[in-house]
Amino acid sequence: MIAASLSGVTKRFDRVVALDDVDLELRGGEVLALLGPNGAGKTTALSLILGLRRPDAGRAELFGGDPRRPGSRLGVGVTPQEASFPPTLLVCEIVDLVRAHFPGAAAAPDLLARFGLRDCSLRQAGGLSGGERRRLSVALAFAGAPQAVFLDEPTSGLDVEARRAVWNELGAYAAAGGTVLLTTHYLEEAEALATRVAVLVRGRIGAEGSPAQLAGTHGGTLEDAFLALTRDER
Repeated sequence: MIAASLSGVTKRFDRVVALDDVDLELRGGEVLALLGPNGAGKTTALSLILGLRRPDAGRAELFGGDPRRPGSRLGVGVTPQEASFPPTLLVCEIVDLVRAHFPGAAAAPDLLARFGLRDCSLRQAGGLSGGERRRLSVALAFAGAPQAVFLDEPTSGLDVEARRAVWNELGAYAAAGGTVLLTTHYLEEAEALATRVAVLVRGRIGAEGSPAQLAGTHGGTLEDAFLALTRDER
């Protein structure tokens, strides 16, 4: 099953070509890490897959349908790169608000426990630390018991312990058959979680394969491969 795809997709912003004839597939049950330097087009690719933007050329699909249709998005969870919350709402209220949009939503107490939010569940969102807000943003991606999650820099700003806890949750979700597409600048995160890696270079897919395959082909480690593929972009 193909959970999401971009086929021959090009996206421009004025004179800047963010994506240039990109083909990308997210297969059901895999963890795909989309890597690339800043400005490579990772967030743009996610926005097209999720129907938040339209491609200038080519086609984006989500579960075989148009990602702009609400029905196509019902089975997904999303953590955007940046998220804001109504500052006076309690954490538990935000969780319940998002859960209310999905049939068969995850149980709120379980969701709060999985992402280390029980102790702050009765606090207002405006009083959360940056790391707590990030954990809440990741937790909300799982509120609807999704078939696939799309996570844009999910552990950015988290300390080591919190990052490892999120990794454990993503690993458990994938082991149970969940599908994950994540962007990250932490190469150790891609190595720990991804079954497949795609590297965006100048708006195109420069290479893809398992972390071990890319490491073996391009210099010994995934970091070596990333640096070799993106050398001209730095």
